[in-house]
Amino acid sequence: MITIKDVAKLAGVASSTVSYVLNGKKHVSEHTRQKVLAAANELNYIKHGAASELKRKNTQTIGVIVHDMSVPYFSDLVSGIESSAVSQGYDLIVCSSLGGERSTAARYIRERRLDGVIVIAENIEDELLLQAAETGFPIVVMDRELHSKHIVNVLMDDEQGGYMATRFLLDKGHREIAYISGPLNSDCNLMRYQGYLRAMHEAGVEENEDWRLGGQFLKTGGYNAAKLLMEGDLPTAVFFANDEMAIGGLEAFKEHQVSIPEDLSVIGFDNIHISEYLNPPLTTFRQPKTDAGSLAGHVLIQMLKGEAVESIYRINIQCVERDSVTHLLLDDTKVDRPCP
Repeated sequence: MITIKDVAKLAGVASSTVSYVLNGKKHVSEHTRQKVLAAANELNYIKHGAASELKRKNTQTIGVIVHDMSVPYFSDLVSGIESSAVSQGYDLIVCSSLGGERSTAARYIRERRLDGVIVIAENIEDELLLQAAETGFPIVVMDRELHSKHIVNVLMDDEQGGYMATRFLLDKGHREIAYISGPLNSDCNLMRYQGYLRAMHEAGVEENEDWRLGGQFLKTGGYNAAKLLMEGDLPTAVFFANDEMAIGGLEAFKEHQVSIPEDLSVIGFDNIHISEYLNPPLTTFRQPKTDAGSLAGHVLIQMLKGEAVESIYRINIQCVERDSVTHLLLDDTKVDRPCP
């Protein structure tokens, strides 16, 4: 969190001078005052007392912080949160965290302008959330695990989901399985990858590092990763860590006449709406996003009412089997199991 010392360092003045300017308690030259105000503005410094005045005792409004509102994944989550909020008489503000610490979303958190927030944005730093959370400003996080008296975690069981997706491919006879990753700093990506590794190790299969590529959870990332994959020997199956990357990958494979699933099996993760309308329809793993959002909203309102809540809630992930994965020939030691 930005302090008076940070402002003083940038402005090239003493901390006491910054305090005088911000509090108007002592005459300071106009030149110095402008330097201090410019530095405070550049650092997005909010005086603690002023920030507390911006928030009324009860706004009856909760915020949802998402990374990018254009991403389809967030729509069902927000819909679930909205249903809980409206049913309890709360208004909802949805805000993008694009810009990170300088975003409007980060400012809302620092200034505690709302009754509480639900954060589904990994570019909002842990430190900011830990500092902002307090009795009058509870926080629910849905994309990471944080430990604080005033923070509750609503988490998809991404590790188990990654395990189930990889296990599904293994049970279809696949042993050459690529993993297309989301951002390396993403907790949910890390957990899905750990699940992938657990299933591979359990089956006695070594990961081929040439088949682990980054796609940043973006359609273009999946497209580019698929093109890189096709520059070498193809695996028999690809696990894209989200459906958006899988959609991009399917486009790239189609452009290069790689037939799905005859030449290559593809599996995604998230079960976004369009996944069932692809050609072929995408086998994926469903996160009950509306239910998870509804739970997050309900828990936040419980916290606002001073009711007891758990520190962590985990949401189970479910398989949705479609047509993008094919059987390979199985020997007698392997058991073919349907999608759980």
